[in-house]
Amino acid sequence: MEKRTNRPGRPLTARRQYFDSENRPVTPRRPAAAREGHESRENEGRAADAGRGEFKPRYPHRPAQDRSIDMIFGLRPILEALNAGRTLDKIFLLRGTKNSMTQDIQALAKAANVPVSSVPIEKLDGITRKNHQGAVAYVSPIDYMPLDGILAGLYEDGKTPLLLVLDRITDVRNFGSIARNAECLGVHAIVVPSRGAAQVNGDALKTSAGALNLIPVCREPNLRETLTFLRESGVQIVACTEKSDASLETGAVDLTGPLAVLIGSEEDGISPEYLQLADHKLRIPMAGQISSLNVSVASGIMLYEVLRQRLQAAH
Repeated sequence: MEKRTNRPGRPLTARRQYFDSENRPVTPRRPAAAREGHESRENEGRAADAGRGEFKPRYPHRPAQDRSIDMIFGLRPILEALNAGRTLDKIFLLRGTKNSMTQDIQALAKAANVPVSSVPIEKLDGITRKNHQGAVAYVSPIDYMPLDGILAGLYEDGKTPLLLVLDRITDVRNFGSIARNAECLGVHAIVVPSRGAAQVNGDALKTSAGALNLIPVCREPNLRETLTFLRESGVQIVACTEKSDASLETGAVDLTGPLAVLIGSEEDGISPEYLQLADHKLRIPMAGQISSLNVSVASGIMLYEVLRQRLQAAH
């Protein structure tokens, strides 16, 4: 009697060999139904693991894909970009790195009002998967303009300046919406601080509906000095704040002259040091139970009142 172990091995399921028109062997593809069944079983398994709180990504050590419009990696490329006059949004350098190249980068960045941050390696690894070599820079999709040149040009052209000054607006979508409001309502330029401002990236450009390609953005290293400069240049500073007794709808403040509207951050409004420099403080009247507005909505309301007064004065 033949033992089972003496039988020759054979596949459990015989596979048919396929050939193409030139009699070359080919590997058949699985039917779509079989592929879908396999994928559905994988998805069911993942869903079950997620329900138990056990599902983990396949590559948990890898950061998310780069979402910025453009980035530069390495000390020398960043240094060459600064020397070439490229507009950088911000620079991250590995903490503790000190050499002649990092010193040159910091000096050129300071002259160009580009913020530089010293960060740990984990921060850089979280920004990109690529070999950053301890240095990453975001390239801005827009070119920042000098505020003094814009203001001088407006006066020379006989225009009444209307500027929008943003204090620590950090959400890119809010910033994009504000830029869209500003362009639609006749703002000549947006002023932002070098530090503590939203990054101008793809999300901001998309939310602005292209407005950031049309309206100048001025990046200033010190907003206090900027507000002082505007006041000395004949520009009235009007702060939008809920801490004011004067309400916007009363029309108590003339908004038809040279004007800079000051809008504060999403969390705590306008900094006290900037409020002290404001010529007027106005609050937006509200009748509902919620006592605050989204910052982009507030900017639209303030700028609409400016445009309304100016159109009325023109007639």
